[in-house]
Amino acid sequence: MLRLFGSAALVAFATGAIASPVADPMVTASPTLAKRATSCTFSGSNGASSASASQKACATIVLSAVAVPSGTTLDLSDLADDTTVIFEGETTWGYKEWEGPLLQISGNGITVKGASGATLNPDGARWWDGEGGNGGKTKPKFFAAHDLSDSSITDVKILNTPVQAVSVNGCDGLTITDMTIDSSAGDSGGGHNTDGFDIGSSSNVVINGAKVYNQDDCVAVNSGTDITFSGGLCSGGHGLSIGSVGGRSDNTVDTVSFTDSEVTKSVQGIRIKASSGDTGTIKGVTYSGITLSSISKYGVLIEQNYDGGDLHGDPGTGIPITDLTVKNISGSGAVSSSGYNIVIVCGSGACSDWTWDSVSVTGGKDYGSCQNVPSVATCDV
Repeated sequence: MLRLFGSAALVAFATGAIASPVADPMVTASPTLAKRATSCTFSGSNGASSASASQKACATIVLSAVAVPSGTTLDLSDLADDTTVIFEGETTWGYKEWEGPLLQISGNGITVKGASGATLNPDGARWWDGEGGNGGKTKPKFFAAHDLSDSSITDVKILNTPVQAVSVNGCDGLTITDMTIDSSAGDSGGGHNTDGFDIGSSSNVVINGAKVYNQDDCVAVNSGTDITFSGGLCSGGHGLSIGSVGGRSDNTVDTVSFTDSEVTKSVQGIRIKASSGDTGTIKGVTYSGITLSSISKYGVLIEQNYDGGDLHGDPGTGIPITDLTVKNISGSGAVSSSGYNIVIVCGSGACSDWTWDSVSVTGGKDYGSCQNVPSVATCDV
């Protein structure tokens, strides 16, 4: 369903319906002005295709209870500058085994909002089989927030993604505020690889007030500069992660801050993963004001020997971890008695210029195989 609202006079002017006197010069309406005169609402099973076809014509796109057909991307990757996208009601997707994404939004100066009570619900349980992206059913990734600049996403609630929820890639100047990603049903329902935020090749990204309930990384910064995650809650997954870094087209992580956030009921709390045998840079990462609780395996894990899994073989030196700050970490009794409080495995000379202050992570065991730990840090509690 499409409803167009705007100034009739402006539309008539833009289309030439009002004749100008012969003596006057011809005036052509600005495309931007014409676009801003129009607001569009789409709904139902034709809403996705209609919104995609009309995305350059509308200053504001309202997606009201859109039912996206199976095997289809709700594609808003060609929006005009300064477009606003508003989700209303419940947006749903049909079932098909394919790679996705189910939703894609790109553009410059884009504002994305969730109206009160709105949900984006791909009903991922239909794909869950305990294997995630490692096998079984082919599962579509959910939201490609790619190539966004000077843009914002606010008050969006996502339910039960088939696998990864939000991919941030190729963005410069993106602020995500008060987003909820709730795939907690996958804890007992076979959810796997349901990452909250995967960030790559982006800069000036701020995620504030996010709540993520899932079965994999809450946040994974694989590459990028000037990335901030603050005031967040991570539950059920793999915590606040850098990487894995290495073996990608972009292997630089520079100036990333995780601040004033909580990680609970997770396998790891804080994790930095550098692949052995690869090259890259991890520089200027800060973890500050992080509260850990109910961590099953690793409270803090910093490794340069990641190889598709944690702590595999000898650590490499090709991806130095420098200028790392870990401070004000509250985790007394946070780690399971079968887990490890702090694990640091670095290659010789590959971890330097660290700040380590007021880190209290207890409850688990000491890891007896830490290597090349900078003098300011410790694996012993």
